[in-house]
Amino acid sequence: MCNTQSAPLRVAAKQRSLLIDFRWPPAIPPFFPPLWLRGGHVQTLAGAFWPKRLPAYRATPRPVKLDDGDMVVIHDDCPPDWQPGNAAALLMHGLSGCHLSPLLVRLAHKLSACGVRVFRLDLRGCGAGLGLAQKPYHAGCSNDLAQVVTAVLAWCASPLTLVGVSLSGNILLKYLGEAPDRVPADVVRAMAINPPIDLARSVATLDRSVNRWYDRHFFVQLTRHLHERRRQLPDAPFPAGAPRSRRLYDFDDWYTAPVSGFGNAATYYARCSAMQFLPHVRVPTAILTARDDPLVPVAMFEEHSSAWPSNVHLAIVDGGGHVGYIARRGVDPDVHWLDWRVVEFVARSTE
Repeated sequence: MCNTQSAPLRVAAKQRSLLIDFRWPPAIPPFFPPLWLRGGHVQTLAGAFWPKRLPAYRATPRPVKLDDGDMVVIHDDCPPDWQPGNAAALLMHGLSGCHLSPLLVRLAHKLSACGVRVFRLDLRGCGAGLGLAQKPYHAGCSNDLAQVVTAVLAWCASPLTLVGVSLSGNILLKYLGEAPDRVPADVVRAMAINPPIDLARSVATLDRSVNRWYDRHFFVQLTRHLHERRRQLPDAPFPAGAPRSRRLYDFDDWYTAPVSGFGNAATYYARCSAMQFLPHVRVPTAILTARDDPLVPVAMFEEHSSAWPSNVHLAIVDGGGHVGYIARRGVDPDVHWLDWRVVEFVARSTE
């Protein structure tokens, strides 16, 4: 394991070439939360609002023009001693996130210290690409990912690992399974973290008791983002009127689905849920989720995983919530258990 808090290890990691370890399935050590951070809701909120002292931005932004004329931005963190053929990773954020999402910032820092070249993608209209896309991102924009992967491989000519978080985990799995012949051979492995592979079921979960707080939170975040896009792109397509209520489903039904060409939310969820594409995935792929995730019910994995190929490895952690995984001190170099599992997955090297 590369320890970003140890200067000798950091230097050693940069001085050796990382070799991809194809042992499969990957080993996932147990997750032990502190006594005071037990439970899915507590872990979810801790993951989102844990005090953040993040490394400074040092990446190189690289725009990518998509087939329809919109643009996205990729943020390239390249270690000084990195060479073509060394390991590379493409990281993708979740709903209402961007390249500055704390998880992606920490992962870029830790993986770079291990000699991995890291690319962080801003989905359409997010982060540095806020004013560069007429259309919004959505849970099924796998064609965008295909074009981004092509661009990244042209830049680095290296084995590439793909990592998608939450909403992007669904995008990633859809990309891998809907047209497996188009996935380049240099995409050597993939990891989806708490992916909502059944979108309708995940959104319906938000309409239950305390989960309505998350529903309102996502609605507010997306509405603010939409207002900013309207300010920067007054000619972009925006529907008339307003959502029926302050719920994610109604936002998708009013804006995301029709503007993206799906008509309504039900059609959008049905066509874009990754669950239907997972049986066709050929790339070695790990799916990591938590049994107590309040936003992505674990039953959707347990009920369907028997139909998945052996190269798709499902790891269900007893705790961790939705992209939380704040662990006891002393097990990993810091409390971010998830970070170190991704580092191990991406940057395994032979000693």
